[in-house]
Amino acid sequence: MNIDQLETPALIVDLDRMEANIKRFQGYLDQHGIANRPHIKTHKIPAIAQMQLNAGAVGITCQKLGEAEIMAQAGITDIFLPYNMLGESRLERLAQLARRITLSLTADSAVVVQGLGRAARSAGTTLSVLVEFDSGLGRCGVQTPDEAAELAMTIARTEGLRFGGLMSYPTNAQTDSFVQAVRTRLNAAGLTIERMSGGGTQCMWQAHEHPEVTEHRAGMYIFGDRYTLKHGNIAVEECSLNVLTTVVSRPTANRGIMDGGSKTFSSDLLGLEGHGLILEYPDAFFRGMSEEHGNVDFSACARKPEIGERLTLIPNHCCSVVNLFNQLHGVRNGKVELVWPVAARGALQ
Repeated sequence: MNIDQLETPALIVDLDRMEANIKRFQGYLDQHGIANRPHIKTHKIPAIAQMQLNAGAVGITCQKLGEAEIMAQAGITDIFLPYNMLGESRLERLAQLARRITLSLTADSAVVVQGLGRAARSAGTTLSVLVEFDSGLGRCGVQTPDEAAELAMTIARTEGLRFGGLMSYPTNAQTDSFVQAVRTRLNAAGLTIERMSGGGTQCMWQAHEHPEVTEHRAGMYIFGDRYTLKHGNIAVEECSLNVLTTVVSRPTANRGIMDGGSKTFSSDLLGLEGHGLILEYPDAFFRGMSEEHGNVDFSACARKPEIGERLTLIPNHCCSVVNLFNQLHGVRNGKVELVWPVAARGALQ
C-alpha cells in the first residue's frame, strides 16, 4: 500500500529514521559505558521494544504494571517499573509477573516497601528495589540523602527485597552530589549503590557528564517530536513519527480545518505555541482544536492548501499521541511496510 492510500488521520513512522535513531543513541551510551534501558511508554509496541533490545539495551522501562504485563507476554524478560506500586490486587499481579521475569522496582516510602515485600514473598522470589529521589521536578521521590539512606536500609532489612540502587528523573546538576551524599551514609551500613538509573530524553546527550549514572532511561528519542526539537535533541529530518491529516474545509482565505483534533493530537503544549508543526507549511499556525477538527491559520504561508490536500505533522508530544491511536503504520520509501497494533495503549493500571 502506498502511504497516500491511508485513511486519515493516520499515525506513521519512517522505519529508516527510527532505526537510525535507535542505533545512534545506543552507540552513544555504549561509547560512554552507560546501560540503555529505554522507556516503552513512548511507543507501547513490543516489536519496537525488541528492536531496542536487539540493538543493545539491557532491558526496558515501563511506567505502569499493565504495560509490563503486555511486554512480558510478548517475551521480554527484564523490566524496570519505576512507579510506586500500591493496592493488594495490584501487588498480587506484581507477584505473578515476578514469577516469570526479572523485575526491578522503585519506592519512595516505607509503605510502598512493605507492599513490595509482601509481593516478593508471595512470589517466592527476591525483588530488586531502588530508592527514588526527587532531583527537582517536584513529583515523586524522597527529598534528602538522609531519607534515601534510611529507606535503602529499610529495603535491605525487608524479607524478599534487596536494595538495588537509586533512581531519579530527570538527570540534572543535582544528581551526582545527591548520589555521593547517599553513598557516604550507606558505607557504614555496608550497602553499596550498584545502580543509578537516570532518565530523560531532554538530557539524553548529556548522560556521560554524570559519572554516578550507570543507566539511562529515555523514550522519545526513537520518534522525536516538537518537544525534543525544542531542546535540540533531534533535528526535523531525524523525526520519525508523523500524523497524516486531510484538509476538510477552507472556511476563509487564511483558515483551514484538518480532520485531526484533540482525539488525534492530545492537548499537550509543553511550553510550545500551537499543537504541531506542519511540514508542508512550516509557517502555518496550528492554533486550536475541538475533538475531531484542527484549526490552522495559514495567513503567513505564501501558498495555502486546497480542500482534500494531505498534511504531515510533527506532534508536540509523541507519547500522548501514540496512546490515542490503535495502529502505527511503518513506512519505508513511501510504502506501508507493516502495521503494528499499539498493544499497551490505555494500559493505565
